Amino acid sequence: MKARNTYQKIELLIATLAAGFFIFIAATSTNYYSERHQFSENHIGYDFNTNYLRPLVAIIIVSYLLFVFLTQYVETKTRGFFKIILFLCSYLLLAFILSVCFTYIFAWRYGNEAYATQRDVNASFFVEGFAVAAVSFVIYLVYYGLKELIFSPLLKQKLKESNGSRLVFIVLSILAWLIILVMLSANNAAAFAIIVWAVILPYALLMFYLNTLVLIPALPEKKPWSSYYLSRIVPIVLLINFIATVFCVAISHPVSFIGAYTLLLLWTGVAVIPLCWWIYKNQKEKLGLKTALGSSQANLGFLRSQINPHFLFNALNTLYGTALQENAERTGEGIQKLGDMMRFMLHENMQDKILLVREVEYLRNYIDLQLLRVANAPDIQILVRIEEPAAALLITPMLLIPFIENAFKHGISLREPSYISIALHTQNNTLYFDVQNSIHVKPDGDPEKFKSGIGLPNVKERLQLEYPERHELVIRQTAKDFFVHLTINL
Repeated sequence: MKARNTYQKIELLIATLAAGFFIFIAATSTNYYSERHQFSENHIGYDFNTNYLRPLVAIIIVSYLLFVFLTQYVETKTRGFFKIILFLCSYLLLAFILSVCFTYIFAWRYGNEAYATQRDVNASFFVEGFAVAAVSFVIYLVYYGLKELIFSPLLKQKLKESNGSRLVFIVLSILAWLIILVMLSANNAAAFAIIVWAVILPYALLMFYLNTLVLIPALPEKKPWSSYYLSRIVPIVLLINFIATVFCVAISHPVSFIGAYTLLLLWTGVAVIPLCWWIYKNQKEKLGLKTALGSSQANLGFLRSQINPHFLFNALNTLYGTALQENAERTGEGIQKLGDMMRFMLHENMQDKILLVREVEYLRNYIDLQLLRVANAPDIQILVRIEEPAAALLITPMLLIPFIENAFKHGISLREPSYISIALHTQNNTLYFDVQNSIHVKPDGDPEKFKSGIGLPNVKERLQLEYPERHELVIRQTAKDFFVHLTINL
């Protein structure tokens, strides 16, 4: 989340500087205009401000405002069908502005004999305006898709595992596609070959990644599919088909708009979407198996760390010492808490999601059991502020306890002043969890010195798998303190 917000600020700054730079270039280039000679050849009056500067500045400003609107609002503040409508309206607005501005920039066409009537001239402006807008939005959609992939936690994990080889492959593939496209254009290749390479291939890839990464994953499990298709997939497919058809007609004028649009629509419905669905289902099954395996390994590792002999001996010694001091009153309490913890680990720990209330009960039992060990140590301060969460909230089991275990393991010393601070509360379905503790280097003879239990890296991986784009984990460490801040949108 933090990285995305920082990127948005940089993105806005670069867009603003670029818009200002282009306006400055346009305003200072008084003697340059590639179409200027066309006005005199076609006996049409030319004015620098009317036929060049004002329409060009209008295009730059509208493009800049639409880019800011899309990147700063539509991408982050809207979802689903409303986002699609805003994308479509932005495209239509840009196409309209371009068409109007072209009537001034290319006004010489009104005197050109190649156009039989004024209606033909206006039609050429309309087609070119929508074509240029389509190109601009395709470039923007590719840019938007790359941003979503870059900020996807699963993609980060894949790139980390493959050492960036997949990203290198994507970049090289795009370069190869551009090189071949330039070669086809330079050698006057057949219009059909250019259409296939410049339109059909990118269209197929766009539809493939859009369906497998965005549309199909968002498919509701309980709601009827028909409403989802009608509200999301169908409008997107119709819009992309329209843009692709505009490209086809612009490249080869004899191509029928209705024929090309119908052909692309049939191809999408019969081949592309079913193929995307099959690939997505296979990938989802593999990811589900990996998630289950990671969760099982985490649970097994934590179970072993909790019931290893060292932990049991410490717990029994604590209970025995307490029994001698207080005639077994606190011993019964400690045994009860230990029993509750064992029942939790044997039953609720095996579920995918549990009530947050039960997770908090386990945390409290663990903390209370640890407090028995340090109750008579005056130099150890334990501050616990855990509020009662809402009963309906669910969470992945054993997700919070590693941070507390880590605090008691590294933050407590019977020979030096120590402290641990634990805070937990919920607000608007969001969990806020903070753990802060002192740090003490364990002596060489301590059997726990080289044991890390479940480990924080494992918790980070589980957070990425269970709550992608729905959590923020901040870990800071100094020479004397260790701090963890975790927020989860439950």
